[in-house]
Amino acid sequence: MKTFMSRAALAGLLMGASMLATAATPAPKGAEAFIVSPEDGAKVPQEFKVKFGVKDISLAPAGDTTKHTGHHHLLIDVKELPAAGQPIPTDANHMHFGKAQTEATIKLPPGKHTLQLELGDSGHIPFDPPIVSKKITVTVE
Repeated sequence: MKTFMSRAALAGLLMGASMLATAATPAPKGAEAFIVSPEDGAKVPQEFKVKFGVKDISLAPAGDTTKHTGHHHLLIDVKELPAAGQPIPTDANHMHFGKAQTEATIKLPPGKHTLQLELGDSGHIPFDPPIVSKKITVTVE
C-alpha cells in the first residue's frame, strides 16, 4: 500500500508539472505583432529581408521569463497556427528568433508564399490568446 501511495503521489506531481510546462502565458492587453516589410503583395528576390514589429509587448530572448515579453516566430506557408499550449515547432515553415531579433534575411524558392509572425513566450509557447500578425503574401521572383 505504501508503494502504491508513493507512486500515486509521484504521478500527481508529474502531471501537475507537465500541465504547468504547457500552460500558455496570458497575452498582454493590446499586444500586437506585425510585419514591417515587405508589404503584402510585394515582389521580392529569392533572398530578402523581413522586418518584424511589436506593439504593447517587449521582446526578450527565449528563456527570459520577464513579464510581458516574448520573441518572434516567422510562419512561412503555414495554413493553421501552431497548437495552443504547445511549443511552436522548429522546421522549414516555423523559423525561431529566440534572441529577440527584429529582422531576418530569408531565402525562398520562386512562387507565391505567405508570411505571418507569431510571438512565443520564454518557452516558445504561443500566448493566450495568440499574438499573430496579419498574414501577407509575397511573390518570389
